[in-house]
Amino acid sequence: MSESINAGSWTGKLVELGITLPPVAAPVAAYVPAVVSGTHVYTSGQLPLLAGELTVAGKVGAEVTEEQAKDAAKACALNALAALDAAAGIDSVVRIVKVVGFVASADGFTRQPFVVNGASELLGEIFGDAGQHARSAVGVAELPLGAPVEIELVAEIVVDREEEDSTDAG
Repeated sequence: MSESINAGSWTGKLVELGITLPPVAAPVAAYVPAVVSGTHVYTSGQLPLLAGELTVAGKVGAEVTEEQAKDAAKACALNALAALDAAAGIDSVVRIVKVVGFVASADGFTRQPFVVNGASELLGEIFGDAGQHARSAVGVAELPLGAPVEIELVAEIVVDREEEDSTDAG
């Protein structure tokens, strides 16, 4: 059962915070950036891409510092929000349900949760209580294109009942 958190003017909050969503990152393989299923949006894993280029590359704890990786996780989250916005509209978000973060980790690096906080803290800043989410932070050997971080998210959305009813009437 969903909490009684309503969709809000997240676009206004982004403006207030001085955040501009980037263009949706082009997929690097055979998938789509986001899928709407019922009252949820599932994003594909998003890399820290800006204008088609990685903002930083390498393994965290070796070529990439924890702070650089945390910033990269924030960039990933912005790309995930851009994909969500294109699929369903950011103002339809009721809450962020789950975040999954993958961190390309050097041997011995165990601070993946602190890296993924870059995404989680941003979502909290934008969505407040509606941005609190379940989460996984996983260390991996390699990520696509040599990225240090990859983030995916699941969001609950409000579905326009009139639109849904008109498609059901078929």
